[in-house]
Amino acid sequence: VQLVESGGGLTQAGGSLRLSCAASGRIGSSYVMGWFRQAPGKEREFVAAIKWSDSSTYYADSVNGRFTISRDNAKNTGYLQMNNLEREDTAVYYCATSSGYLSSYVIRTVSSYYYWGQGTLVTVSS
Repeated sequence: VQLVESGGGLTQAGGSLRLSCAASGRIGSSYVMGWFRQAPGKEREFVAAIKWSDSSTYYADSVNGRFTISRDNAKNTGYLQMNNLEREDTAVYYCATSSGYLSSYVIRTVSSYYYWGQGTLVTVSS
């Protein structure tokens, strides 16, 4: 599976962006797609995840209520709608997929994901 992110860019605080993650290769029904981000000097952190089978969603506390993860099976594409952006959201955003089922206990863990995109930069100015 190859993943390609798009949709990053520069926006002001309070603005919105929509990231896309296009997958080439089949995403199995048991797979999970996740979004992670990494700010300069910080570790990569979990943002959101969605189970491909039933669209169950999971969010980091810092983005819950502002970000929405979704997927389009027909297009083999995942999305991250980001609203009410804050300066602290500035980071390189990565999408990733598992290589199989993930339990809710590990769905927020970086090492649980096998395939990764190249990342897209999101910059939020004040």
